Amino acid sequence: MIVTCVHIKVLPEFLDEFIDISMKNHEGTRQTETGNFRFDFLQDSEDPTKFMLYEVFESEEAIAHHKTTEHYLAWREKVNPMMAERRYGVRYVPLAPKETTSW
Repeated sequence: MIVTCVHIKVLPEFLDEFIDISMKNHEGTRQTETGNFRFDFLQDSEDPTKFMLYEVFESEEAIAHHKTTEHYLAWREKVNPMMAERRYGVRYVPLAPKETTSW
């Protein structure tokens, strides 16, 4: 399993639009990608322009597949001009839980 935390800062004028587009990416990922175990869309409690995607995928192949899906490609294209700064991801190796049924 591979965990990625994607950190995003959005320009304030795009806040509602960014949330709407990101919800569609979240729903598409959870509903159609069997290699995805979690895809949490989080908003900072103190700064509403900061977000994090908490993504758990089964494998590198599942991540590569995600990056070819219609919902991801539409998300990436639409949100790029909304960014206040370049988004970045940090990869993690989960130590616990190890069992996929726990995710």
